[in-house]
Amino acid sequence: MKVVTRFAPSPTGLLHIGNIRTALYAWLFAKHYSGKFILRIEDTNFNTSNQKYSSSILDVLNWLGLSWDEGPYFQSHNLKFYNDIILQLITQKKAYKCYCSSEHLKKIRDVQIINGDKPKYDGTCKNITKDLCKPYVVRFKNPERGRVIFQDCIRGNISVNNEELDDLIIQRTNGIPTYNFCSVIDDHRMNITHVIRGEDHINNTPRQINIYKSLNFKIPQYAHVSMIIDKNKQKLSKRNKNYEMTYYQNQGFFPEALLNYIVRLGWSHGNQEIFSLNEMIKLFSLKKVNKAPSIFNTRKLLWINHYYLNTLPEKYVVIEFKKLLKKKKINIHFDINQINIIRLLKKRCSTINEIIDGSKFFYSDFHINFILLSQNYVHKLCKNITCIFFKKFYLLQNWSILNIQRCIKNTIVEQCFFTKDVYMNLRIILTGSDISPSIIEIIFILGKTLTLKRIKNCIQFIKNN
Repeated sequence: MKVVTRFAPSPTGLLHIGNIRTALYAWLFAKHYSGKFILRIEDTNFNTSNQKYSSSILDVLNWLGLSWDEGPYFQSHNLKFYNDIILQLITQKKAYKCYCSSEHLKKIRDVQIINGDKPKYDGTCKNITKDLCKPYVVRFKNPERGRVIFQDCIRGNISVNNEELDDLIIQRTNGIPTYNFCSVIDDHRMNITHVIRGEDHINNTPRQINIYKSLNFKIPQYAHVSMIIDKNKQKLSKRNKNYEMTYYQNQGFFPEALLNYIVRLGWSHGNQEIFSLNEMIKLFSLKKVNKAPSIFNTRKLLWINHYYLNTLPEKYVVIEFKKLLKKKKINIHFDINQINIIRLLKKRCSTINEIIDGSKFFYSDFHINFILLSQNYVHKLCKNITCIFFKKFYLLQNWSILNIQRCIKNTIVEQCFFTKDVYMNLRIILTGSDISPSIIEIIFILGKTLTLKRIKNCIQFIKNN
């Protein structure tokens, strides 16, 4: 049997951490067994589906490298096919038209709640044999006796009494089929062998299995992964944009880091923390997926991204750096070597966005911070320091870190300057801040022309103030 899995998101919002874990597990399971991974967009709810979210789904999966072998298939393109099968079920007395109004359904539900019963449809329209001239939905006629029993690949044996299940709606009043029905039809048509999805779908599984049985379809194997919770042990909110994948793209996280972190949200292989994609494929097993909820830890994700920031090839990091700069509409001075910026800051940063924020002085003009200078560092020597170093740097022939360091040290000795005064003045003049990485490396990266320009601006500033 060839393993076939699928990822079937609804385009009603941006993909979040939970979605991607489901996609990753399905993708890894298929790849582990040299199987097939299918992408399906479940967009039959026209009130909430949006084309921009469909496009975003494709973009995010491509960015992460989770390529699909078939698809994307859009359920909205197959409405006639689903409805023909629904008509077949009605003809076979396995489904029926329900004409109950929302007011009637509410009344039934309220009475059941008052009586302490589980709310469910009471079958008012189940035995109506003739068509009524009013709006209707189509309900699947669920078996009234017996049990639905299935073996979950993660949770083991699950059993549900049929009497607990009501006759679910499989076609809305507007003639559009519902998720539970379309999902069954497509999983059968696409030969899905393993349905890997979140535990919030466990309640749907017995209902879908009964639909499979009514159509004499082969039932796939199911695996329901645990929920992901935050540090307060609450389910991750879909409204929290900090869990959306586009947030991590915009913050400069690496796809490799995100997949490495996400795969560990419920799955493990001993104490190993870092996995290449090939290692994940080789080692992944549903037997090692934990039933317990997984806690999302931002600090751990940042730690993993920091690891990749410092171990991925520099050329690749620079490409990602340039992409984010372009997205933020930031232009770096053409004389500045971007690899040097990465080398300067990657040890102290966790994301590319942090590198961009920490290197603003390389690509942004700024006004001399006179407040900093006047409060701490402006004195009778300040003008002398700037004028002397302008001349020294101007005369420096070979612009290298070693020569810049020698130039500064020799000048301090020659002029009897205090080292801290020199370094702090240069730091504020060249970066606009009194906190920065090594000022010698910054001077080297800025280059001779830009360094002299900023020192000259400071000299003029002091004269005018």
